[in-house]
Amino acid sequence: MTSQTTIEKAPQAPEPASAPAKGLRGHPWLTLFAVAVGVMMVALDGTIVAIANPAIQRDLGATLADVQWITNGYLLALAVALVTAGKLGDRFGHRQTFLIGIAGFAVSSAAIGLSDSISLVITFRVLQGLFGALLMPAALGLLRATFPAEKLNMAIGIWGMVIGASTAGGPIVGGLLVEHVSWQSVFFINVPVGLLALALGLVILKDHRAENAPRSFDILGILLLSGAMASLIWGIIKAGESWGWGHLYTWFFLILALVLFVVFAVWENNAKEPLIPLGMFRSIPLSAGVVLMILMAFAFMGGLFFVTFYLQGVKELSPVDSGLRLLPLTGMMIVSSPLAGALITKFGPRIPLVGGMVCTAVAMFGMLSLTPESGTLATSLWFAVLGLGLAPVMVGATEVIVGNAPLELSGVAGGLQQAAMQVGGALGTAVLGAVMSSKVSSEFPANWKEAGIPTPPAPGLEQAAEFGMVPQELAKAPGMTPEGLAAISKVIHDTFMSGMGLAFMVAGVVAVVAAAVAMLTKRGANAEAGAGGAHI
Repeated sequence: MTSQTTIEKAPQAPEPASAPAKGLRGHPWLTLFAVAVGVMMVALDGTIVAIANPAIQRDLGATLADVQWITNGYLLALAVALVTAGKLGDRFGHRQTFLIGIAGFAVSSAAIGLSDSISLVITFRVLQGLFGALLMPAALGLLRATFPAEKLNMAIGIWGMVIGASTAGGPIVGGLLVEHVSWQSVFFINVPVGLLALALGLVILKDHRAENAPRSFDILGILLLSGAMASLIWGIIKAGESWGWGHLYTWFFLILALVLFVVFAVWENNAKEPLIPLGMFRSIPLSAGVVLMILMAFAFMGGLFFVTFYLQGVKELSPVDSGLRLLPLTGMMIVSSPLAGALITKFGPRIPLVGGMVCTAVAMFGMLSLTPESGTLATSLWFAVLGLGLAPVMVGATEVIVGNAPLELSGVAGGLQQAAMQVGGALGTAVLGAVMSSKVSSEFPANWKEAGIPTPPAPGLEQAAEFGMVPQELAKAPGMTPEGLAAISKVIHDTFMSGMGLAFMVAGVVAVVAAAVAMLTKRGANAEAGAGGAHI
């Protein structure tokens, strides 16, 4: 109850630390550079590992479920720990948690590269996710505390540019490393980057702590929220992976998550120093920003999941070529992120956010026109439009969430922003995966029959249609002719394209809903209060 009263006070002015810094330590733009190097390492790791998965599977003899958990274990740890990690930064200082996160992430990356079993790889990926959770909200907390309000949007714009470029550049870097070095190098590369980020952080970063930051920990709140998040993400992942959405276990974990969230809300409403003061959500713009981040990640990550299979399966491109085909997405995010920051500073976040989600919806609906014969120009156009739409949302939603939170809760707000993105991505991948699977199951038999293939489909071909990939061993099957292989390949590709089209349709509708939610956003109250802050 005490915390809710605090939330309702008049907006705070930026803390005095935002005045121009002398020397290296605490300099705003150098702080941004040091933070960006660390964030780049974590963002790159989100997509670079996907390219390495086939090589890991072959080298360690892993099953499909094992390979999925290389990603899912990381995602689960990251999503569960982000808000608690933000609280740690608010309590002990964002510089300390950032440096610990950098060091732990680099060490766990090296441990993965040295692992000789799939169980060790998954274990250290979970550890990697926990350290990544320490790092990400601390980065936002450092930017919030270092930059004056009128420069914060531009700083977050560059920060978003680094995340966007690293995320989209992952497949290119991963493809080059896997093809020319080894899958282990995908993880070893984090060691020198981590050492650089650690050295920069020790020299440049300045510790910032709000005077009224919480001094105790809501242990029960941490346990309840962690349990709720774990149950939610676990249920989503397993539903898309093996159980299905109608399975008893799926509903058990989803209902358990709902119960734990309700108990968490009741507890937080009465806790003396709650983990997440619920008064934060009385801010409609902050709540809208969280929902917007979930919906954006749902559409983006869910849609991008199928794009990679389209490029490598249907178009039969190599990992490196697939990454290069995504360059328009990367390039547009690099160019438009700082521009988005400038526009948000001048006009506020609402118009750029609505425009960004409209562009995202246009890109998703536009990708419905892709066919197995679509050329580079067609894919590049829609990837560029997608990058143009995502940039202002990544920047603007972050500013809305962090900017509308009290300064002493900037770490919690940063954790909320990142957790919303991870949950949205998990939902998008799982839900759109289920949509794809259902569409393939309903159309594959009819497409097979329509193709006039006399023999029934071999086991596994329907699953191949979910990925758009024709099994390599099919060409060597007894009695297989070039005409027969071409007919089967067409059935697999056509069925995949139909399922992908439905998935893009759902993602487009979600993006339209997100555009409506964006209408509820506005500039952070603290940013408005600091309009006359110090100049850099």
